[in-house]
Formats: sequence, C-alpha cells, structure tokens
Amino acid sequence: MARRSAVGHGRETAVAEEAAPAGAALGQAVDPWDAPEGDGRRKRSGGGSGTRGGRWSGSGGRWWIWVGRAVLWALIIVIVVNGVRAPFERFTADDSGSSGTSAPGKGARFPSSAAGAFALQFANVYLNYDQKNAGAREEQLRAFLPEESDGQFGWNGVGQQQVQSVNVAGVDVKDDHNGIVTVLARSEDRWLRLAVPVYAADASSLVVSGRPALLPPPSKAALPQQGVRERDSALESELQPVLGNFFPAYASSNQATLSRFSDGAAIGGLANTVTFYQVREIIAPRGPAGERTVTATVAWQLPGTGPSGGGGELEQTYELKMIKKGSTWYVRDIRGATPTSGS
Repeated sequence: MARRSAVGHGRETAVAEEAAPAGAALGQAVDPWDAPEGDGRRKRSGGGSGTRGGRWSGSGGRWWIWVGRAVLWALIIVIVVNGVRAPFERFTADDSGSSGTSAPGKGARFPSSAAGAFALQFANVYLNYDQKNAGAREEQLRAFLPEESDGQFGWNGVGQQQVQSVNVAGVDVKDDHNGIVTVLARSEDRWLRLAVPVYAADASSLVVSGRPALLPPPSKAALPQQGVRERDSALESELQPVLGNFFPAYASSNQATLSRFSDGAAIGGLANTVTFYQVREIIAPRGPAGERTVTATVAWQLPGTGPSGGGGELEQTYELKMIKKGSTWYVRDIRGATPTSGS
C-alpha cells in the first residue's frame, strides 16, 4: 500500500487513510444492505453528506411494508369490533324503539266507546222487568249474555221495574279486552248506578262477562265559596239597556237587530222557543276599559202551559264577552256561564 505524504495534513490524515480499506471490507462482509460505493466519491471520516452504512436507509420502499401491515391490522380490528357489537345494537334498538314511540298504555286497545254503547243497550233491558212478560225479557237478554248463562241473569221472575232513562257515566278499563261500564238510570224518583262488566274481543264482538252490580248513586257536591270580589257597578248600569235590547233579538233570532250588537261572527238565536221578559241581573267585574266578560241573568217566558194559557218564567244565566268601540258596547260571544265567570 502506497503512503502519501502527511506533510500537508499531519498524522491524522495518514491514519484515517490506512484504516479505510479495512472498514470498507468489514462492511461488505457483514451487511449486504449497505449502499454501494461505486459512484467514485470518497467518504469522509466524520460521516458527512455521503452514503452511510446500516441496515435500512429508507431506500428501496421497505417502509411501505410496515405501513401496509399497520393499515391491515387496523382494518381487522375494526371488522372484529363491528361484528361483535352489531347483535347488541340490534337488541338494544328494539328496546329503545319501543320507548322512543310511547308504548300503548294498559288497556289502550279496549274499545271503550263500543263497550259503553253495548252496556247501555243491555241496561235498558236488564233494569226493566215485569213478571207478566218475563219470557220476552229473557229473549232480549240473550243477545248480550254468554251462551251458558242464566236466561234471566239472576232475576227470579217476580216483581216489576221500569226505568225512564239510562246513560253511560264512565268506563273503567282493566286491560285490552276487559272493562267495567258504569251506567246511570232513573226509575221514578230514584237514581240507579249499575256497573256492567264487558269483555271485548274487538270493537264488533262484545259480551257481558259477568253479573252486574248496583252501586250507590253519585253524591251531591258542595260548591266552594265564590263570587266577584270587586264589581264595576257603573259598567253594570251602562250595560243594562244594551243587553235589554240584545236579548229580545236573541230570543227571536232577529238577525237584523243582532248584527247591530254583535262584533265579529254572526250570533244565532233561540228561534222563538222562548220570549224575552227581563234582564234580572248583570255582574261585571273590574277590568280593562275596552273589554270585559260579564254574566247576565235573564228571565224568559215559556210557551203557554198554565190553565189560563199564560206561560211560565225561567231564569237562566249567560256569559257574554263585551267589546267597546268608541262609546258603544258590542257582544263578541255568548255562552253558558259558570259561577266563576266574569273578568
């Protein structure tokens, strides 16, 4: 091996040049992945910008293999997780779907209207009996009763009763097919309350499913203390002539006169079923100057029923919504009144 002069570079240059061939030979023998050095450029001993030895310098696209493996494993994990989760989502979706749309309540499918009408017809037969024609009653009852039931449905065939009116008071639904219909009936001077059990296969297929039961009639409630605390006496006096002219037209359905008092939609009348007699009382609570809801008690004359042909009188109370335009009051609405009406 020729040695060049080290005068210009000193001892370090000479040592580096002697060691270079041995290092190159070792690199070629140990690692086949080292980059080739056939470009004719010399390496610097400090490892500058030239090609360096090592297992992987990033060339040849080998790093794409590791990226591909990572993507593949991520895809496998996603597929496995979704496969495990999907059945649970289906099960929970069924539960949440039923809760999202409110589930039908208990007995929601019971045909209450049909059951009420059915029990009403049954009660008209059941509560009317006469020992003189017990057979006719039994025949009529069979349309409402199960096949194996007693034809008189508990009645021993003795005595008589007649009801004047029967009405449905309510329906107590037990489930989708069973309910108890309560009916009220008037028999002479007493009220009867009857509970009728009804089974409904559907709205068109019903049967009385058991013996009815008589219950106490509704009790009379006591009204709470009511009344207008502050009355507008000036307005009551002002409305007296207005309503005194309005109600005669209302009794006779005189539309020409009613149109002069009405504000907004046309007001119908009573078509001479009664005759106006007098406005007995007007109650006007304090409130806005141009709008007020008042109550008026009116005395009507009824069609002649007395021995002399004279008609009787009947007092009734109305709620009227009054609107003031300029100096004139108009009737916007008229309806029945409750004891708390007026504002």
